[in-house]
Amino acid sequence: MPRPQQTTNRRKKFTATIREQTQCRFCREGKAYVDYKDIETLQKLLTNRGKIFSRKRSGNCAGCQRKVKAAIKRARFMALLPYTA
Repeated sequence: MPRPQQTTNRRKKFTATIREQTQCRFCREGKAYVDYKDIETLQKLLTNRGKIFSRKRSGNCAGCQRKVKAAIKRARFMALLPYTA
C-alpha cells in the first residue's frame, strides 16, 4: 500500500547573522592595479605547488581576484613566478 504524500514544505530556516563587512587586501589599500612585479604579494596568493588560491581562500573580491589572476599569469610569462613547483 503506497504512503500518502506529505504536503508540508520542509525548508531550512535561515538564521540571519550580522557579519562584519570585510574588504580584500587590495581594496583596503586602495590599489586600482595589481602589479605583476610585486612578487612578495603575489607569492602569498599561490600555493607551494604554484596554484592560485581561490577567492574564498585568499579573501579577494571578484574584481581584485581577476586582476591578481592576470598579474600572476603575466609574472609567470616574464619568468618572475614559476608555473609549477
